[in-house]
Amino acid sequence: INNGSLTGEYFDTAAASLDDGYLYLIITKSKSPSGEAIGLFTNRPYNHVSISFDRELQTIVSYNGGDKPEPPGLNPEILKGLTKRNGSAVLVYRLPATRDQKQAILNKVHEINSEGSAYNLLGLVTKSSYQPNIMFCSQFAYAMLELAGLNYFEKKPAYVQPTDFIELDYH
Repeated sequence: INNGSLTGEYFDTAAASLDDGYLYLIITKSKSPSGEAIGLFTNRPYNHVSISFDRELQTIVSYNGGDKPEPPGLNPEILKGLTKRNGSAVLVYRLPATRDQKQAILNKVHEINSEGSAYNLLGLVTKSSYQPNIMFCSQFAYAMLELAGLNYFEKKPAYVQPTDFIELDYH
């Protein structure tokens, strides 16, 4: 179980950006070993999605495989880490969001961070979660958008793939 990976400083930075009017989706073609494996399941180049509360992308957060010292689950991310391998690419979507919508997401992220989380590796195949805070990246991002009424396509969170955030946005 991963808990407490997000610090008080993270939450302070996120709270300071609640009034900027947007939530940011970071969709990544990471070229990491796990990203390449996910690409085999999805047959798509983009294999990871994160959210950020601020324009400078200082508050990127997602479910991922963990990186020392954090175990797999909800973790902070930095843009440089998402793009460190040759061939990586990043798309950033800026979604209009009210202060209340962003606050609802931040509250949920705080709750997950406090309760603990784990990466839903099995869910990539079975399309299910056996506990509420066990998710994979796109499942988490979509669940947060859905919680705040910002989801711009309809799909069950366990069936959402990173490329859905791009491919289901044609309108």
